[in-house]
Amino acid sequence: MRYFSTRDTKREKAYALKDAAFMGLAPDGGLFMPEYIPQVDLDKVAALSASSYREMATYLASLFFGDDIPADRLEAIVSKAYDFECPLVNLASGVNVLELFHGPTYAFKDFGARFMGGMLGYLSEGSEKLTVLTATSGDTGSAVAAGFHNVPGVEVVVLYPQGKVSPLQQAQMTTLGGNIRPLCVRGCFDDCQALVKAVFNDVDFRRDHYVTSANSINILRWIPQSFYYFHAWASWKAMGNDGAPDIVVPSGNYGNITAGMLAAAMGMPVRRFIAGANANDVIPEFLHTGVYRPRPSVQTVANAMDVGAPSNYERMMCLYDDDFQRLVSNMEGYSYSDDQIKKAIAGIYSRHGYLSDPHAAVGYLAYMDSKADGFYLATAHAAKFGEIIAAAFDENSSLVGGISSDKVLVLPEGLAAAMQKEKVYTVIDNDLEQLETFVAENC
Repeated sequence: MRYFSTRDTKREKAYALKDAAFMGLAPDGGLFMPEYIPQVDLDKVAALSASSYREMATYLASLFFGDDIPADRLEAIVSKAYDFECPLVNLASGVNVLELFHGPTYAFKDFGARFMGGMLGYLSEGSEKLTVLTATSGDTGSAVAAGFHNVPGVEVVVLYPQGKVSPLQQAQMTTLGGNIRPLCVRGCFDDCQALVKAVFNDVDFRRDHYVTSANSINILRWIPQSFYYFHAWASWKAMGNDGAPDIVVPSGNYGNITAGMLAAAMGMPVRRFIAGANANDVIPEFLHTGVYRPRPSVQTVANAMDVGAPSNYERMMCLYDDDFQRLVSNMEGYSYSDDQIKKAIAGIYSRHGYLSDPHAAVGYLAYMDSKADGFYLATAHAAKFGEIIAAAFDENSSLVGGISSDKVLVLPEGLAAAMQKEKVYTVIDNDLEQLETFVAENC
């Protein structure tokens, strides 16, 4: 399998897996895509999924990477990455939620980051030291830090916006030490993402420093996120459902939903995709107007979706051959305010006895408003957003019968342990020179 840039419409330049993975972003500024989309055996997927997620994921990974990595090494990478589950939970008749927060950092980013850590560890064997640069609006940083911690030959620099991630998210990024080097940027997520892209576009710097990205722009982060959609589809079918499900995805940088679109292109049945956004509604607006209008992000209670210029817009359009009408026939978008999100957190608990993080609450709202029949994604454990859950319960006390959130919200052991450790990080301005100096001196 080789890879081409989303901006290379004539597919004139193809790249090997290692080159595409190490570059992260294509030289022309586009995102890498596989040269072809392999088709799956759905009966095999269903059988393997019923046996174990690892077996199913190994099969799917082999379709993309089997020509580049020996089967035993690929199986070992998958087995190490996926030592946790992703259950499809039924909340009510016709309402199902895919829980993607059972990994070590309690967020869906574990699925891509842990796989990528193993793959880059393999691909970098015998190479010079590789520096991974990643920008995060919340959960990506902690997942990447955990997924790459102590991977030989790899240094990790995580950029996160000052004052715009939760205390738990910051603790997970800043307490590991070793090869993990957190940078607290005076700015917003878009600034962090722009800094990473600026490094990739600095030809002179990259000539002297081996850097790649672990954001969803990287194919090794993005492709494995398609695997859990197959698992969810197989679980939904096993519940006795027929036909193709609606799939609702809380969305910010749109790597997650485009991974689902990749799964659909591989042959997984889907009736429609529904994107749920917060106040950063660039894509829902685009779906309604046909005008793509990126802009500075605004801070919300669903901070992992605070993205004003979603990188994966290019992949989304590429998967639909830049055909807007075809896209909108398969995709809808909804956006919600902070007050709506907090009210939904309380309402979901009141109706179903189920605690949702703010991102999953957006998914639930979009699921109900779109009258979906399928499942929505829960992307993070509610305990990672304890302050927001508390505010949701307090502001909507009539919905929850006056119950305090601390009576029902249990902090997982792994998160509690991170909060007790010393936080070590470096503060920088939104300045490319400062970032490149840090990388040059520390990596």
